[in-house]
Amino acid sequence: MNMAAPRPAIRTTCAYCGVGCGVLATPDGLGGLGIAGDPEHPANFGRLCVKGAALGETVALDGRLLAPRIHGREAGWDAALDLVARRFSDTIAAHGPDSVAMYVSGQLLTEDYYVANKLMKGFIGSANIDTNSRLCMASSVAGHRRAFGSDTVPGLYEDLEQADTVVLVGSNLAWCHPVLFQRLAAARAARGTRVVVIDPRRTATCDIADLHLAIAPGADAALFNLLLADIDRRGLVAADPAGLAEALAAARATTPAATGLPHSALQRFLDLWCGSARVVTVYSQGINQSDSGTDKVNAILNCHLATGRIGRPGMGPFSVTGQPNAMGGREVGGLANMLACHLALENPAHRAAVQGFWAAPRMAEKPGLKAVDLFRAVEAGRIKALWIICTNPAVTMPEADRVARAIAGCAFTVVSDLFATTDTARLAHVLLPATGWGEKDGTVTNSERRISRQRRALPAPGQARDDWRILADVAARMGWGAAFAWQGPAEVFAEHAALSGVAGALGSDFDISDHAGITPDAYEAMQPFLWPQSAQKRGGRFFGDGRFHHPDGRARMVAVTPALPAPDPGHPFRLNTGRVRDHWHTMTRSGRAPRLSRHLAEPFLELHPQDAARLGLEPATLAEIANPLGRAILRVLVTDRVAPGHPFAPMHWTGETAPSGRIDALVPGLADPVSGQPALKSAAVAIRPFPAAWYGFAVSTRAMAPDCDYWASATLPDGFQAELAGTAPPEDWAQAAQRLFGLDDPPQVLRDDSRGILRLAFARRGRVQAALFVAPGPVALSRSHLAAALGNPCEPGLLAGRPGGDRPDGGAVVCACLGVGVNTILDGIRDGLASVEAIGEALGAGTSCGSCRPELRALLARQPA
Repeated sequence: MNMAAPRPAIRTTCAYCGVGCGVLATPDGLGGLGIAGDPEHPANFGRLCVKGAALGETVALDGRLLAPRIHGREAGWDAALDLVARRFSDTIAAHGPDSVAMYVSGQLLTEDYYVANKLMKGFIGSANIDTNSRLCMASSVAGHRRAFGSDTVPGLYEDLEQADTVVLVGSNLAWCHPVLFQRLAAARAARGTRVVVIDPRRTATCDIADLHLAIAPGADAALFNLLLADIDRRGLVAADPAGLAEALAAARATTPAATGLPHSALQRFLDLWCGSARVVTVYSQGINQSDSGTDKVNAILNCHLATGRIGRPGMGPFSVTGQPNAMGGREVGGLANMLACHLALENPAHRAAVQGFWAAPRMAEKPGLKAVDLFRAVEAGRIKALWIICTNPAVTMPEADRVARAIAGCAFTVVSDLFATTDTARLAHVLLPATGWGEKDGTVTNSERRISRQRRALPAPGQARDDWRILADVAARMGWGAAFAWQGPAEVFAEHAALSGVAGALGSDFDISDHAGITPDAYEAMQPFLWPQSAQKRGGRFFGDGRFHHPDGRARMVAVTPALPAPDPGHPFRLNTGRVRDHWHTMTRSGRAPRLSRHLAEPFLELHPQDAARLGLEPATLAEIANPLGRAILRVLVTDRVAPGHPFAPMHWTGETAPSGRIDALVPGLADPVSGQPALKSAAVAIRPFPAAWYGFAVSTRAMAPDCDYWASATLPDGFQAELAGTAPPEDWAQAAQRLFGLDDPPQVLRDDSRGILRLAFARRGRVQAALFVAPGPVALSRSHLAAALGNPCEPGLLAGRPGGDRPDGGAVVCACLGVGVNTILDGIRDGLASVEAIGEALGAGTSCGSCRPELRALLARQPA
């Protein structure tokens, strides 16, 4: 066999969260990639989480969109781009620039983002371009701009390692930013850094917490108001920002009862924060995703501004972002109410400067529609042409069913993506095949303002094109070819850098004009750097000198009045949503890596034991969650990690993977009035048992076609698995199984009518093709054993559902990096493994990315000495 020689490793950046880890991607010459952490990258120093380590498992071309499609039929690029340009031009001519819109993504590279915003705001002349980052960090942007006069992240990752106390609020760092969590855990072990976790849930992050404050959901602003009042009482006010007196008055009016915390816990937090000169407050989606998210951000910023604990080593507020290039999007003005390079869309001088630089024919003069309002305008018919790029709003937007109907009803919808099968792509008139991670070339900015290169390691598959190129080609067809005539992403970046110099001269904090003349060779060799980087400024911390970006140079404190949601008697539960450890967004990438589904393979509902008992819900049964907006069916996980009345569900599952698990269909489109960021963590819902008459589990070497009330599928190394349930059994289980698996072969059947158990297996030429296990209750068997049986010789005991006595059952996977199961770990603990380190040494669990270490400690704690 002729095998291509492997190529040298390519330095690039991870495709997932905002930590921005450096990755060494080594092409294997066969279309695959070997993945390792880059030991020289200052974000991760070689560490990777399990998602990043599995990137090489996500680059196969199965199911990729490889050619443009018009109304479901393949077409050439010229026909597709001509149609897009003509429909957008005709719509603008007939109805004005605000009749068209774009909805883009924090997964785009900065160059893609820049071109999209230049086209919309400077040439089409509308600011109707928003991004899924609106769902992630818009409240942080708004809070920064109110407090600092600019959207500036003051600190650096190294501050986590230099602080005496790190407060994590609304952030499950262990699961959502695992490499930062590992850096913090290492600092705690080495320096004794104290860690406070503020979260209604007891998450994996609490594993390293010296103090966990199980705050009343939504009470974050009240807590930080109480902290501000205590700062004043202790005489720790060390600065004089504008609005200090008003903010203190609001803080003094806040009552401790609003937090739901016992006095002792509250006092310990106040003592820790006030007693630590070097304190960093890290916040994330638990703060931002609220209808008062901006006020919560400002309540945190107020405490740092009042004490002057900002912009110096080991101190400051720190927003960690959820997407790889949410920050890059902010830098190019990616939100509908922003202008490029941190300039203000509402400022005539700023607009004129950008318009002049671009030589733009018609500049947007007012903010465009933010995400929730944008899709409502689509629904109302005011937006008549819509272009969605690299995101899946039919799943991720609040009121997701309503958004999907709006997209389906739009007069003309274009979707640029990697796959034609996403919930959103299925609604498009035109599908454009885009390149994805590993095939793209450009830059991203992480949460600490560090710009890194994302380099192409694989060729573009089929006819796929880079997003910036697709946008530029449409712009040329709309008559603006000269302004979009770049030959490569290096030229786009150079223009972006040159514009930042114009912005810097106007007082913007974002200035990377040192790179304005960058050549393609220098761009290729570019090393990660912190902005600003110009003749006047060099990257580092901001605001340590007490100077801010408001015209008078002073910071602004904001008087915050805490707000809590009103009760809804008909829907008494407040549903919190978020992420799981090993998946990301809607799984279009992570769902392709089999090991990333081994930890949690289906949507679930974390429910407090009191609530479960009152509702009559047993562990592993199914619950129906509903409100006037929608309905979901989720697997029940009974746990005291959540508070009574406040269940939790993850947001990753879609119409492709679990149609009844689309949790954002239940989330109302209630948004923060300042930032426009929707409240994704407080939907009022009712819960009841789902009346399943049967439960099932299936494995197959080929994709399945479930047709039942509940199903959730996941990828296996050699096939697929699915959890199933229904309210009525089929008349003929053998025929139903054949339809499910797409097989005509007669199955091997094992039936136990006394227990209502039915098991069917399909083999071809003696090798297992598929199996279905049905029971009246949740199906108990070894899923890993059945997954491993696919494609292998059919053994007599297959329908037992468990390995024979001579082969141990590893159980559900805890360590996804190395595939170590819970039964293996528990056996090791019973045999004397008494620490996480001992488990790692003996079994390997916890020694790779380290994300499972909190679960290992939990298993140790459950076992008797």
